[in-house]
Amino acid sequence: MHLSMLYRGRLSSCNYDCGYCPFAKTYDTRAALRRDAEDLARFVEWAGQQPMPLSILFTPWGEGLVRRHYRDALVRLSQLPRLRRVAIQTNLCVGMRWLDQADLNKLALWCTYHPSQVSRAAFVARCRELSRRGVRHSVGMVAMHEHLDEIEALSQELPAATPLWLNAYDERPPGYYDDAQIARLQAIDPHFRYNLEPSPSLGAPCLTGENVVSVDGDGNVRRCHFVAEPLGNLYDGSFAARLRPRACPNARCDCYIGYAHRKDLPFQRDYAGGVLERVPSFVLSSAPGPAPAPLKAAP
Repeated sequence: MHLSMLYRGRLSSCNYDCGYCPFAKTYDTRAALRRDAEDLARFVEWAGQQPMPLSILFTPWGEGLVRRHYRDALVRLSQLPRLRRVAIQTNLCVGMRWLDQADLNKLALWCTYHPSQVSRAAFVARCRELSRRGVRHSVGMVAMHEHLDEIEALSQELPAATPLWLNAYDERPPGYYDDAQIARLQAIDPHFRYNLEPSPSLGAPCLTGENVVSVDGDGNVRRCHFVAEPLGNLYDGSFAARLRPRACPNARCDCYIGYAHRKDLPFQRDYAGGVLERVPSFVLSSAPGPAPAPLKAAP
């Protein structure tokens, strides 16, 4: 059995101040950071003891890479013999030296560019350094009206093997995008409409709860971040008996980390080998650097 895990601990602080984000410039107390580090260490220890292959994506509310315990966890997890992939969502604001200790065949970064917080030149330079090091990564943006030209400029300047994905602006009013704007965005990210106009999810077959789960800092396991029903706990093993094929109970799923696991959508095929880090399979097959560890696509 291969298990993919989406881990979201207590961390909620972020060093950026994006106007659309509820976690902008929030701060965790020292006690909260200490508890988050303890929780994460426990999770890493558990992962190191598992006989099954694992893939792990960290999806913190805040920015994880500014915290040493997340960098250390990524390095250690990447070195586990049975781990297939470890990735984290990040604004890519930190230096690169910590990557020297990681197994780059297994580590990947899901990066987001925020034009109001960092210059394009500085961000692209970091992406070029990732490419030079052979670090598999994707880059994304929120497709706000004021950033459409910036999106196209970024797509021209990123390294050739760096995919650019786009999320629709969550707080958009009806009719926010016209047909010409949608066409511009789809020319950059052919999967943009899945985020813009999510297909109905209720009853759709999904890998979450079968071989994809969500885990919080206490080890509580749910099928995904968007379904509250608990499956059990990671550390007493009670979740394992409840893993089985399931249909989505929600009317709609509009977040990639949810709908990417639906069996009736193309992501398990189109992103085979890079679903967690949001890297399309055609990029993985053509990119230089370490060869990706194989991951099986869903049937």
